[in-house]
Amino acid sequence: MEFKLGELFCGPGGIALGAKNSIVTNKNEEYRITHAWANDFDEATCRTYRHNICPSEPDSVIHEDVRKLNLKSLSDIDGFAFGFPCNDFSLVGEKKGFEGDFGPLYSYGVEVLNEQQPKWFVAENVGGLSSSNEGSAFIKILEDLKNAGKGYKITPHLYKFEEYGVPQARHRIIIVGIREDIKVNFKVPAPSGEFKTASDAIDSPPIPNDAHNHEFTKHKQHVIDMLNYIPPGENAWYEGIPEHMRLKVKKTRMSQIYKRLNPDKPAYTVTGSGGGGTHMYHYSEPRALTNRERARLQTFPDDFEFLGSKESVRKQIGMAVPPKGAEVIFRAILNTFAGIEYESVSPKWEMELREVLSAPVVKQIEMKI
Repeated sequence: MEFKLGELFCGPGGIALGAKNSIVTNKNEEYRITHAWANDFDEATCRTYRHNICPSEPDSVIHEDVRKLNLKSLSDIDGFAFGFPCNDFSLVGEKKGFEGDFGPLYSYGVEVLNEQQPKWFVAENVGGLSSSNEGSAFIKILEDLKNAGKGYKITPHLYKFEEYGVPQARHRIIIVGIREDIKVNFKVPAPSGEFKTASDAIDSPPIPNDAHNHEFTKHKQHVIDMLNYIPPGENAWYEGIPEHMRLKVKKTRMSQIYKRLNPDKPAYTVTGSGGGGTHMYHYSEPRALTNRERARLQTFPDDFEFLGSKESVRKQIGMAVPPKGAEVIFRAILNTFAGIEYESVSPKWEMELREVLSAPVVKQIEMKI
């Protein structure tokens, strides 16, 4: 059985690669996911996606602002994925929720569900979504997804990807929906028990010098000198840094400023935003990580080539869904349709959401999330 996948806000291809790698077999029948179409508003991101995911079908990747995209013109799909922009729901920043520029963009995913009514969907966002607007934004999004098209059985869960073998502490809300008329029920896949550290990812095997996107940053000497005083796992506020080298900051001290990785733990979250001091720093060398090292923390293989400027590539990598994390979700979906049992855990918010989503929301929702 083949599921044709469509994507909005597709990014450079982390979701697509995870979907492509998710193949299961039951009683000699193979279940797989194939690319149908994808959309993103960033030109370099679209080039990266085409280059790695569908080089023979470049026109299937549409470079367009989703607000101008003709959703009715898209080809039929069986599955749908959208990692709707998280800027306004992030724990870092102003957390504007629906009041921001990006908050309402999830509604275009709902439109696709209404128009196409695929068998299943996967929606992804940051962990901060659950508390945005005191929880009401999360409930509104879940209600709209549940009631889209013919209706969907939804399973939202906070996935901690480091529990699934991703060498990075990356926590994301993934909402899986199965169409109501299809008599299968998705279960949250249990953590794999695989634990991978930052040094496992970066050093095993060593990255070839001629690897794609492996350019080193040229640092000023004072940055190198300061990094030499910062132990692995510590940041710019480490007390052992000589006074004359310390940053003069009076406002909030972000913990990720010049923070070096701990080689014995998963990395902290790879991000695509921020300026100097937020580029992630090597545990044994006084320098920022290369984009290829960041890509390894995101579980992209070395032959996955990101296109665009160095800063564009950094943003693409940071905004992507880790392919290995996406694969966990897609493999569970395929197992569900194939009738293959797999180890599972109870979804987060199960009891609270069952009650809330079964009744009209007529006032501010108060949930312990």
